[in-house]
Amino acid sequence: MPKRPASDVSTPFWRDNRVIPIIFQILFVIVVVSVIGYFINNALIALDQLGIPLGFEFLTNTASFNIGESLIEYQATDTYLRAVLVGLLNTVRVSLIGIIFATIIGFIVGIARLSSNWLVQKLASIYIEIFRNTPLLVQIFIWYFAVFLALPQVKEAIHLGPFHISNRGITMPWFVANDASRSWLITILIAIVLSIVLWKVVLKSQVMSGKRKFPSLWAIGGLLVPILLLFLVTHQGPANLEYPAMGNFGYTGGYNLSANFLAIFLGLTIYTATYIAEIVRGGILSVSKGQLEASNALGLKQSTTMRLVVLPQAIRIIIPPLTSQYLNLTKNSSLAIAAGFPDLVAVAETINNQTGRAIQSVVIMIIVYLVLSILTSIFMNIFNKKTQIVER
Repeated sequence: MPKRPASDVSTPFWRDNRVIPIIFQILFVIVVVSVIGYFINNALIALDQLGIPLGFEFLTNTASFNIGESLIEYQATDTYLRAVLVGLLNTVRVSLIGIIFATIIGFIVGIARLSSNWLVQKLASIYIEIFRNTPLLVQIFIWYFAVFLALPQVKEAIHLGPFHISNRGITMPWFVANDASRSWLITILIAIVLSIVLWKVVLKSQVMSGKRKFPSLWAIGGLLVPILLLFLVTHQGPANLEYPAMGNFGYTGGYNLSANFLAIFLGLTIYTATYIAEIVRGGILSVSKGQLEASNALGLKQSTTMRLVVLPQAIRIIIPPLTSQYLNLTKNSSLAIAAGFPDLVAVAETINNQTGRAIQSVVIMIIVYLVLSILTSIFMNIFNKKTQIVER
């Protein structure tokens, strides 16, 4: 029998380098799906044995538990769904305020670490090294148990002007709405729009004519005139200032920043600011020395060079890692339960303990944190595009 030439002999599929990777990928997917299916089936069987249905209809039941702090009206007779909303708003509150203050502190410390002043540079370095290398949970415990709970009781509160500091937190004067508040809100929104329109129109006219027409002054006028007219009509401000007064069980009126909130807020802010400071320092150092030499040659002050030359170029490098820190701060806010602050995790855990709906509680937390992360990323990506330097 004649022997077939080697070129006519086909390679078996189990030895074909093009087929083998595909087979391994298919096997990997089958294994992963099988494992996930096993755990899901196991969970469904366990829930069926416990008599717990897999659904979210329980969210319409009465919650029957109180929540210490709430941005909206809430009572124990409200539903679980409203309790989840209260926890979500508390999470957004501590995350948003934490992001704002962590950014401010981080930029100041990051720039201070590059200062030519020896003392300022060392203080910034010590701050970063201490708080960055101390676990966040430990810092929250220190703020809550060693700082705020160690303060005097309410009747022996420390008075700093209108501020009253005790182991219940900081009580301060606060604004309350009056009869003209709605009119003020509408007028301020109209004034902002009018100011922007005037600035754009006058700026365009200035560019077209080549004559100086002070667009900023027109914008300020567009902002102030409607507000002054409203004040002359109503003779009232946008809100009244309410001062706290001592009652039988503590201060009434004003606004109270609880010790629980302050502990998680300070822990998150000071911890995250150390990372932001290092990101800012790295971004500033990435700017070419030639840019600094050129600005020095023009006789610009250091503050002007930093504001107009260095930061606009460094911001392109700072924003992407800054976004990661914002996401970390939002996720780390789940540690608020350690200080007794009723965030989303604390509320979901309470619901789980009452109803036994562990899977549903975890799903709610995952969805909420996923949505918050996506929204943060979208906002920062838009901001990143707006601040990019247009190159030719």
